[in-house]
Amino acid sequence: MCGRITQKSSPNRLGLGLTSVNLVEPLYTLPPKYNGAPGQEHWIIRQHPKAGERTLDRLWWGLIPYWCKEAGGGRKPINAKGETVASLPSFRDAYRRRRCLLPVDNFFEWKAITRAKQPFAIALKSGKPFALAAIWENWQRPGSDEWVRTFAVITTAANELVSDIHERMPVIVPPESYDRWLSSIEPDPRDLLVPFPAALMTMWPISTRVNKPDNDDRAVLDALPQEEKSLL
Repeated sequence: MCGRITQKSSPNRLGLGLTSVNLVEPLYTLPPKYNGAPGQEHWIIRQHPKAGERTLDRLWWGLIPYWCKEAGGGRKPINAKGETVASLPSFRDAYRRRRCLLPVDNFFEWKAITRAKQPFAIALKSGKPFALAAIWENWQRPGSDEWVRTFAVITTAANELVSDIHERMPVIVPPESYDRWLSSIEPDPRDLLVPFPAALMTMWPISTRVNKPDNDDRAVLDALPQEEKSLL
């Protein structure tokens, strides 16, 4: 699964080098997110299905289908499995029409060790931001004029690196496939919903401070001291 991310790079770097990505808000007034959690707003890259315009803007993590009639938005799943995202009612229309990229510097996962869980930070060896495959929705709150835009991250089986701590991982979209993933002309890029090459990634154990989203500072990414690593 994927339940925590970091977006600490500048907005320009979070644009992932894509051309014609419009910055739709006063981005530089917002602090970086070192411990981004579900239920919060995060940067997303979307493409308008008709105009083709791309924007980097803020959506809430936890998908609400456009057809949901519940005042609170229902269950708000944060992940969608790549194996079923094209067929389940909660996800299939967004997958077909509203795919997006979640730019991140890293994501987090937890390994079950006896009764406790050890958190790990996972990133690219290059240290560059990268893109997680996601879908988004535009939902109108019943009985109001309020529109709420939300997203969910697509997951797949873990690669050789991540499988040491968890059986699932988010789908990472390689740069050469950004255009295809965002384009509404491509109805089903399911061949992209596969584990990313482990050789290009790195992973390190971190403090359990990351367990609390309120601990949103650079220190959550610090590797455990060597003496603590030896106990894992």
